[in-house]
Amino acid sequence: MSYQLIEFSVDAGVATIAFNRPERRNAMSDEMRAEFVSALETVARDKAIKALVLTGRGNAFCAGGDISGMKRRLESPQGEVAFNGWSRQQGVHHVQSFLLGLPKPTIAAVNGAAAGLGADTALACDFVMGTERSKFTWSYIKRGLIPDGGGLYFLPRRVGLPRAKELIFTGRMVEADEALALGIVDRKVASAELLPAAQAWAAELAQGSPTALALGKKILNETFEHSAHDIFSLGSQAQAICYTSAEHRDAVTAFLAQSASKD
Repeated sequence: MSYQLIEFSVDAGVATIAFNRPERRNAMSDEMRAEFVSALETVARDKAIKALVLTGRGNAFCAGGDISGMKRRLESPQGEVAFNGWSRQQGVHHVQSFLLGLPKPTIAAVNGAAAGLGADTALACDFVMGTERSKFTWSYIKRGLIPDGGGLYFLPRRVGLPRAKELIFTGRMVEADEALALGIVDRKVASAELLPAAQAWAAELAQGSPTALALGKKILNETFEHSAHDIFSLGSQAQAICYTSAEHRDAVTAFLAQSASKD
């Protein structure tokens, strides 16, 4: 697929997806979402890709949903508003779920403002790297809405329930230093270093067994929804798969050979 509204590249096993509507502050249109899904499917499918960095071109990471979609919703016949909205939500949730469940490490390199759906999308990644220019707002309340891109799920896990309520109820802006202190951002670097630093971190995270990374990530994503007994059970199943992986066999064989050489 040729991309017009995102940029997609792969270097040394690390894929980079950049939202590319800088004139609209990378607001997520239906067309950009379709390209984003296509790129994510490529990342998931291609075994040569070990990790993903997600960023934005220009001065913003992603300003949220495209205002043209909001305008169309207001202009729709009253009897179609609910169903049209439900249908759109299915598309949004598909993308966010796909990103959350991608069986490879993911890093959001937040180069500027991440607002609404943009903030939700950043938190759908495993890690968030920011700069002095990064800022976040769950501004849905200012449009009479609630977070619909996963913020109700992701944000409490990052900052705790009371703080998540405060940020969602007010829709206030969280600047870079506060975002780092709250745990919205995991690492902060200088703006000029953001993309190379995120790509280097992604490469570091991707050095482990792809099988173990994928299975471990899936269980960790569900750990707050299960009892310890459930996690032990899921872990046992995952470990059995790891035992059969080529990575495990090669690593153990190399370790045994190294040990034997020392005897």
